[in-house]
Amino acid sequence: MPQTENEDNLKVSILASGSTGNATYVETPDHKILIDAGLSGKKLEELMNSIGRTLKNVDSLFVTHEHTDHSKGVGVLARRYGLDVYANEGTWEAMGSRIGKIAVEQKHILEPGQVQSLGGLDVESFSVSHDAQDPQFYDVHYHNKSFAIVTDTGYVSERLLGTISDADGYLFECNHDVEMLRMGGYPWPLKQRILSDTGHLSNEDGANGLMKALGNRTKRIYLGHLSQENNVKSLAHLTVQTMMQGHDFAVDHDFALLDTDPTQATDLTII
Repeated sequence: MPQTENEDNLKVSILASGSTGNATYVETPDHKILIDAGLSGKKLEELMNSIGRTLKNVDSLFVTHEHTDHSKGVGVLARRYGLDVYANEGTWEAMGSRIGKIAVEQKHILEPGQVQSLGGLDVESFSVSHDAQDPQFYDVHYHNKSFAIVTDTGYVSERLLGTISDADGYLFECNHDVEMLRMGGYPWPLKQRILSDTGHLSNEDGANGLMKALGNRTKRIYLGHLSQENNVKSLAHLTVQTMMQGHDFAVDHDFALLDTDPTQATDLTII
């Protein structure tokens, strides 16, 4: 059944997800927001156009942390489109001059554990374990629906699970295959960083985190933030699917297991 513009729903598209750039688009009838802008303004507009939308209608941008693959386009988008930009103090400090000047009235502080309400859309922030200054991700709520983004974390804590459990949809990290990473060409200190508790979730870690987090409401799971060097989309998908099926989760029956891409947006979909 086609979606119409006046439907009162929470809709999401993963515009880009991967080690080269990340951005997620979320819309309700009254608000259009981005979570992260880790690509150029030109590329983000192309991705928005591919789902029948434009950056001109986006009103708010929520930044998770200062790493370039999440913040590259923050300054450009803020200046070009007049967006309200939300991040915690540590992230604002770390982004600093790298994103250029943003008008003070556009800069907003949202600390971990706080909720920013935009009409009926609530954006809840939560801390993750990553080697950025003060990384946080977001669980968006609209009416009785929620969509949680969990990437760039070295592990899934019990506190994090308490925030994101039983969401209707997830974007969940499956950054690397452990053996590909260990056997690959990265310098050993970088391998140690990725594998550490302040690094990234492996395919197996992602599967284990999802099995603890999802609930009866969960209908869509997007696997995200795959490394270009240390993972393959089909391998990540198969690993998560096999592990979940091995624990009696009805993959592609109770919920859809979906892939993301660093250069191609997923369909704009009702959550």
